[in-house]
Parts: sequence; C-alpha cells; structure tokens
Amino acid sequence: MLDDFMVRAALAGVGVAIAAAPLGCFVVWRRMAYFGDATAHAAILGVALSLAFSMSIFVGALTIALLMALTVSVLSGRGYAMDTLLGVLAHSALAFGLVAVSFIQGVRIDLMAYLFGDILAVSVGDLGVIWAGAGLVVALIGWRWAALLTSTLNEDLAHASGINPKREQLVLTFALAITVAVAIKVVGVLLIAAMLIIPAAAARPLSRTPEGMAIAAAIIGTVSAIVGLRAAFVFDTPAAPTIVCVAALTFLTTSLIKGVSTAR
Repeated sequence: MLDDFMVRAALAGVGVAIAAAPLGCFVVWRRMAYFGDATAHAAILGVALSLAFSMSIFVGALTIALLMALTVSVLSGRGYAMDTLLGVLAHSALAFGLVAVSFIQGVRIDLMAYLFGDILAVSVGDLGVIWAGAGLVVALIGWRWAALLTSTLNEDLAHASGINPKREQLVLTFALAITVAVAIKVVGVLLIAAMLIIPAAAARPLSRTPEGMAIAAAIIGTVSAIVGLRAAFVFDTPAAPTIVCVAALTFLTTSLIKGVSTAR
C-alpha cells in the first residue's frame, strides 16, 4: 500500500494534521500565531546546518526551531515588544538560512520544496518520522492538557493550583518545535503556521469545549489534507498550498455558519 505515492502523501498530511490540531488550539487561545510563524521560518537555518554537517534534516530543523522558541521565551519582557522581537528573529533566521545554503558546496537543494513543501515526495522513512513526531506531540499535550489549559485561561489561577505557567510555556515550545520539524517536509516552512492556525480557527465556531475544539481541528485538518491532495491531483495544482486553501475555505464556511446562527 505504501508503494503508492498518493497514499504516502495522504498519510503524511494526516500525521501533520493530528500533530498540529491540539497545538494549534493553544496557539489560537494564547494568540501565539506569529510565534509559530517565527519558529517555522527559523527551521530553514536548521535545514542549512543539516546539509552542511550531513545530518538528518529533522534533527537540524528541530534543534534550530527549539533554539528559536527558547530565545524568544528568554528575551520576551526584556524591553522588546513581542511582535518586534518575533519579526526580527524570524526574518533574520530565514535570511541567514537561505544565505548559508548558497555556501554549501556539492549539494543540490530544492529550496521551493522546503519553503512550500513536497508532500508528494514523502518516503516511507519520512512517514515514520512524521508519525513518531505526531505521536510524541499528542502524548505530550495530552499529558499536560489540564495544566496547559489552566495556565492559558488564567496565570494567577495556575499559580494558585501549583502550576508553573513558564514551565507549561516551555512544553508548548517543545511541542511546537517538534511539529515544525516533522511538517517541514509536508507543507514547507511558509505554510506550517497555516496548518497550525487555520484548522483550529475553523473548529472554534463549532466547539463548546476545549477538548471538542481540539478534536474538531484534527478532523478539519485531516479532511483538508485528503481533499486538498485530491484537488491538487485533479486540477494539477501545488499540493501543499491546495491543502491550505481547502482549510481556508473550511474556515470561511464555519465562520459563515456561526454568523448566520448568531444572527438568528
């Protein structure tokens, strides 16, 4: 079954959707959209370092994404506005990564594949990495769900409950770095944030509980991946951007449904 490239692509898309769903909900709740985007941009520098030192792309992207997220966490609140700090670090890391790639001799790299994804070229080995990463993210978020939710809702309540909000922020940071590392092959650096945010935002009008929103986001992400791949095959369009377009149309649909129900 895995010999079929479309089957591998679909399984890769579903794996990324499952990893991104619960994490994307916290990104939406905490208004961390730009934070996720900055971490994803930094992954290009990880790709360059991986190629330079002949190591796994996953390891390089994970290391740089994690360092980026930790740097933002350390520098935030030290005289820098968060949006300014994220903008400087995100675009600087992306630029340094692109420049570093140009210095690597004897290696041919398709930058478009890393910027916009190459889901149709996913191998069986890539599938193993994606699903292992997705499993780790889901397990981590599930383990810390109550603490993460409490610290997201109210930091004072978290302190009163014996929960350290900064520790929970680090948990989200680590989960985000893993998601970026596993998703870079599928949707690329520039579209990772879209797969984090759009399914979660689309699920919000349909949900009554946080758990329901995470499940709905996973379903929307999964359906977007499968329908997007089919649409890309039929209309001969780029696969990863088509997946994001389907997710965006789903967001538009759920928003209209919410608007109509509210008007009544």
